Parts: sequence; structure tokens; C-alpha cells
Amino acid sequence: MATEYENYVNGEWTDANTGETFDTYDPANPDEVVATYPQSDADDAEAAIEAAVAASDEWGSTPGPERGRVLSRTGALLAERKDELTELLVREEGKTRAEAGGEVQRAIDIFDYYGAKASDLGGTVKGSSSRNTNLYTKNEPVGVAGLITPWNYPIAIPAWKIAPALAAGNAAVIKPASLAPGVVHEMAKALEEAGLPDGVLNVVTGPGSEVGGTIASHSDVDAISFTGSTKVGNGVYDTATEDGKRVQLEMGGKNPTIVSDTADVEEAADIVASGAFGVTGQACTACSRAIVYEDVYDEFVEAVVERAEAIEPGHGLDEPDMGPHVSESELEGTLDYVEVGQNEGATLETGGEAIDGEGYFVEPAVFSDVEPDYRIAQEEIFGPVLSVIPVSGYEEAVEVANGVDYGLSASIVTDDHTEANRYVDEAEAGVVKVNEKTTGLELHVPFGGMKASSSETYREQGDAGLDFYTISKTVYDNY
Repeated sequence: MATEYENYVNGEWTDANTGETFDTYDPANPDEVVATYPQSDADDAEAAIEAAVAASDEWGSTPGPERGRVLSRTGALLAERKDELTELLVREEGKTRAEAGGEVQRAIDIFDYYGAKASDLGGTVKGSSSRNTNLYTKNEPVGVAGLITPWNYPIAIPAWKIAPALAAGNAAVIKPASLAPGVVHEMAKALEEAGLPDGVLNVVTGPGSEVGGTIASHSDVDAISFTGSTKVGNGVYDTATEDGKRVQLEMGGKNPTIVSDTADVEEAADIVASGAFGVTGQACTACSRAIVYEDVYDEFVEAVVERAEAIEPGHGLDEPDMGPHVSESELEGTLDYVEVGQNEGATLETGGEAIDGEGYFVEPAVFSDVEPDYRIAQEEIFGPVLSVIPVSGYEEAVEVANGVDYGLSASIVTDDHTEANRYVDEAEAGVVKVNEKTTGLELHVPFGGMKASSSETYREQGDAGLDFYTISKTVYDNY
């Protein structure tokens, strides 16, 4: 039986002003309704913002250690419910159980991390050039944060926005993606049980044009943190900055892994395949381009094709190698790009076909003979499609790697220490890895992209995450 959820506004669970609802479906069994949610409108978003404004001052003046205890208790409650959260995430988003469990654990760890960090928020003492003067800074919350989150990491990304926002003393309104909002509601329940005061966090589901648009444009919202597509993100940025809001955008990627002729080809194929086909390629940091030196090109193509063909898709609860796409439209988008690649002249070495039967499943695809200017080598696909591009050596590899609009994550597989360090310096990406897949992030270091992958304003995670949600005040105390 489907679970029925409500909006969470001012500490109460309420229906939408419209009286309407929408359903989410299991992408492995599309006829199965997982849950029902309020189809909210601008009035619902307005009520949530009003609640956040009313709660903002009191929460902002609450001592950091007390705020931190609420977050730490939330992490403990999420840990107690990890199995049920994992199952809900699998059934709404489609990840494998292992992938979903890892994501839930990340959310738990994020609340633990910011629960501890809340005690460190304060400021710094500086030396004054005058006698009898205390010169110091205070870090204060920005006020009300509007959070707009995607479906592909439906608990981790909301957690790394909510936790630092609350740790810093802000109230927040979040609009989770409509394809998989359930785990955000469960997170709100945990925060409520942990003692979060009414109105400090508000959850409203519904269309981005109504709910997200109201949040982004509302004069009482002080900061907007958005993760999603570049097209939507740019629209959010334009709307939010009209009245001077602080804005943080994390958007798409077209992430490369360079494979040097000094690399162990089998190891390189493992790294690339994991980055390309993990989470069904539905990650902004997924590897979509393998840029391979000609001397090892044929050997690498053979090795990565072997790994792609060994992947067995299935329902995430059955412990498969790969889950389905989240929706029919996402599956169709991937299939369209497979056709585009073939029409452009690339060689489809394997995969790229929908799998007969229930669910939005596709065979992981590998293209060879890809030119750097092909659409499949330039545009974000958001599915398990890998383009393998031959290059003559390091100089050409860097030129190709940087020759896209995006700059989120990048890696190089090499045993040449000089190559590795040059690439760290020369890669146009916010995250650069050596001998590691493009996906996977530590929670205590900054995350964000360059170029069209980001607003290039503020980073997320770690101390950088707190920087976005605080503003510094300088104090001259003369005595």
C-alpha cells in the first residue's frame, strides 16, 4: 500500500492548498505506486516561507552547541531507520540497495559532522593596531535559506544543504524533487523528533514552476542553494539575484577520465567503468568520457566493454549490478543519445538498448571512435553511456578534457607522477582525482564545479558549506 505524505510547515503536517496530490512510482516496477504527496502551489510555498521567517530569529540566537545536539540526535535517529530509508530510496529512485545504503549512511554522517561543527561557529580574534581595542569577527546566520534539490541523490544532497544551514542558525524551506521526495520527509520527521523547533525546517512538494519559483523569487528568502540541471539552475540564478539574494548553484557535468599509456589498463577499465555505470550513470560527477592514449586505446576499449557486458541490471532490492533509470523520460533521453552517437559516426561497441520487460532498464553502452566535438562527447547524457576518445598523448588529452562547457569532476589514471601533478594544475574542474573514479566525495572537503557546472560563488560541504550560510560581522570593542 502506498504511503501518504504531507507538507511539513511550521511544525505541522498539512495538505496542499490545492487539495491535489501526485504519486511516485517504482522505476523497476512502474505500475507500483510508492507514495502520494501534496501537489502544492505558490500559496503553500508562501506559508512555508512565512513560518521560516517567524522561526529564524529564535533559532539563530540558540547557542551553537544546542543546535548541534539536535543535528546529532537526528543523525542517530536516521541510523536507527537506515534499513527502511534505504528501501524507500531504492523504491522511489531505483538505486541498488548497496548504493542507496551508502547514500543513507552519508546523510547520517553529514548530520553527525555538522552536529559537531555547530559548536565551533563563532568568529576569529584579530590583533588591533590601536591600544585598548578588541578586534574580532562574528559569524551570523544569513536568515532564511531556500533549498531546491534533485532526485538523483534524494537524501545526501538535501542533507548536505539542510545540516549546515541549520547548524549555522538559519531557518530553511526545501522543495525536494518530485520523483523521489520520500526520504526528505523522513528526514524532517527525524529532525522533528530530535527537537527542532517549529518552523525552522519546512518541506513543500510540488512543481518547480510554482513552488521552486516562489522560493527563488520571494523577498523574505535570503539565500538559495540549488542542485539540478544547468538550464533550470541558470533560471533560478537570474530570478534569485534580482533582489540580491546569496546564491549557490551546482549543476551538470561532462566528466573525463584520462587513461595514460603508463597506466595499468585493467585497473583503468575498472576505474572508468565504476565511474561511468555506477548509479546507472545518473550522477553529475559520472564519468562520461574516457580519453585514452592511442598506444593503449584498443586494449582499453576491449577491457571496458568486457566490464560493461558483465553488468546485470535489476531491481535494486534484489542486489543487482545496476538499477533502472528513474523515469521513462530519463530512459528515453539516454536512448536518444545512443541514436545520436551512432548517427554521428561513433561505433557502438556494446549496449545502448532498452531491456524488455518491466522497468526503465537499459544496457550500459560503450562508444569507440568518438570525436571530441560529437554531441555525445559534449552534452550531459545522465545515463550509463561512455564515450572513448583516442588521443596522441598528454597535451591533446588535456585539451580534449577541458574542451567542454562543464567543469565538475575529472580524473587521470597514470603511473607518471609528472603527468598526475600537471593534470591537477591544468584540469578545468572543481574536483580532480588521480588514479580514482570521478564519482565519490568526502563530506568534509569543498565540493563544486567550474564553468557551466556551477555558479562559482560558494562551495558545498565541509567548512565551505557553513561559509555559504553565514555572514561575517567585524567588531571594534574599545575600552
